[in-house]
Amino acid sequence: MSKVICPWCLISDFVTDAFAGYGVPEKDAEICTDVLLESDKRGIESHGCNRFKPIYIDRIIAGIQNPVTEFEILKETPTTAVVDGHNGMGQVIGVKSMQMAIDKAKQYGMGMVAVRNSCHYGIAGYYATMATQQGCIGMTGTNARPSVAPTFGVDGMFGTNPFTIGIPTDEKFDFIFDCATSITQNGKIEYYERIGEDVHPGTIIGRDGNPIEGDSGAALKMIRHGQAALTTLGGIGEALGGYKGYGFAMAVELLSAVLQDGSYGKALNGKDENGKISPYHLGHFFIAIDADHFLGEDILRKKAGEILRSVRNSQKAPGCERIYTAGEKEYEIWKERENSGVPINDAVQKEIIAVRDELGLDYIFPWEDNYKPYSDSRKTVSHIENK
Repeated sequence: MSKVICPWCLISDFVTDAFAGYGVPEKDAEICTDVLLESDKRGIESHGCNRFKPIYIDRIIAGIQNPVTEFEILKETPTTAVVDGHNGMGQVIGVKSMQMAIDKAKQYGMGMVAVRNSCHYGIAGYYATMATQQGCIGMTGTNARPSVAPTFGVDGMFGTNPFTIGIPTDEKFDFIFDCATSITQNGKIEYYERIGEDVHPGTIIGRDGNPIEGDSGAALKMIRHGQAALTTLGGIGEALGGYKGYGFAMAVELLSAVLQDGSYGKALNGKDENGKISPYHLGHFFIAIDADHFLGEDILRKKAGEILRSVRNSQKAPGCERIYTAGEKEYEIWKERENSGVPINDAVQKEIIAVRDELGLDYIFPWEDNYKPYSDSRKTVSHIENK
C-alpha cells in the first residue's frame, strides 16, 4: 500500500477546515487538529490521520459525538475538579482539563481533574507533554470501549486504558511514557488492516482461550462482535505477568470512573439498551505536579536527565546499538518529519478526498495529478450549512 507525504501546512489546514465544516467551532477545530497531527509527527500513525474520519467525523455525522463541546464543571476545589464533557470533542475536553490541573498545580503544588461523558481524546502523551512543557510532572489516563480480557478471561471487559506519565528533563526531549495497558490497541489493529499486516502473535485471545492469528481485518471484526478480545501487557495467563497488565488496566478503569461517577466496562461499547449506536461516555483523569513546589524545575530536569542518561549508557545486549528511554524515538521521528509532512496511505487518501468533496473544500493533495505546491494562504469551507 503506497504512502504519500502531505505537507504539514496543507494537512493541518484541511483537517481544521473539515472539523469546522462538520460544526466544530474554529478554535476547537484547531485544538483537535493539533492533537491529531501531533500523533503523526511522533510516528504514532494509529492515532493520527488514520482515525480522522472513522473515529471523529463519522461519529459527529452519526450524532453520537457533539461538535460543540459543553465543558461543565460539576465541582471544584483549589486542587481538584470534576468535569462533564457532555459527549463533546475529547481533544478539547482533554486540553482544557489538563490545563486546569496544571494551573491548580502551579498555585497549590498539585492538581487533578476527573472527567466523565467524554469521547476519544487522541494520544494521551499530548497531555503529559503539556505538563512537562510547563515544568510539571503530568499524568493522564482514559477508559475506552471494552475490548480487553482480564487474566483467565476471554470476554472484553475494559478498554486498552493507557496510563501515561511525563517528567521534565534537561534533554531535548522529556520523558513521555505513553502506552496502552494491553499489548496492542484497537487503533493499531485498524492500522494493520489498512496496511495489510497480520495480527501479531499473542495479542488477541479467542473465546476458546487460544490466540487469534492471521488477518487483522477478520480479527478486528471478531473483537467488535465479542468473539475475541485483546490481551493485557504480559499476555495470556500469568506466566509472563499478564496479571500485571490487568492490574494497571483496572487501576485506570477505576480512576476514569469512580471519582466522577462515570460509565465503565460494557457501558462504554457505544450501544444503547436496544442495540442502537450511542455516545461512548468515556472518562479521563489528569494530574499535574509542579516542580517548583518541591526543589525546583531546574533540579528536577537535571536529575531526571542524569537518570535517563545513566540507563541509556549502560551495557547493551549483543547486537543492539542503543538503549532508548521513553519519548526518545518519538522525538527523533518528530525531528525527521518536522520539515517534511505526514505519510498518508491509500485508504486514508480516499477518506480525505471523500470529506473534501462532501464539504466542497478547495484543496488539492499531493497524490492527485493536478497537485501544485501548497501556499500558506488558508483555504476555507465553501459550503458548511446544515452540516
